[in-house]
Amino acid sequence: MKICGVELSANDAVICFLQFEQQTFNLPDCRVRKVSLPKGHSTDDLRHFQKTFAKLMADYGINKVAIKERALKGKFAGGPIGFKLEATIQLIDTLDVIMLSQKEIKLALSENRLPISFSDTGLKVFQETAFTTAYAAHVLA
Repeated sequence: MKICGVELSANDAVICFLQFEQQTFNLPDCRVRKVSLPKGHSTDDLRHFQKTFAKLMADYGINKVAIKERALKGKFAGGPIGFKLEATIQLIDTLDVIMLSQKEIKLALSENRLPISFSDTGLKVFQETAFTTAYAAHVLA
C-alpha cells in the first residue's frame, strides 16, 4: 500500500510518499515535495490545485492520503486557505482521504516506534510532519 502523508502549511500541501510491502517501509521518489496554491485563491486556482494534486497521486499509484488535522482554535490553528486546500483534497473522488489528529499521530508513534530516524530518510526537514503522518496512517490501517 502506498500512502501520501500531507501537512498543510500556508498555500502549500507538503507531501511525503510511504510504501509498505513485504514487511518493509520505503520512501518512493517523487518529482515534487509540495503542491502549491497560487496566491490568487480564485475558484480556478483551487480547481487547478485539485487537478494537479489528483494527477500527482494517480501518476504514483497512491492508494490513500493522510492529512494531519489542524486545530480550529488556539495557537496552532489553521488558516482559512489551509482549510480550502483540505477540502479540495477531500473532494477528490478517486482518493481515499483520512484525517489524523495530532493525538492519533502521537499515539501511533508511541506504540510503534519509527524503524528509522528521520535524519536517515533523506527527506527535507520540512517534510517531517508529512512523513510521520504517513507512517501513523500505515500503523493505524
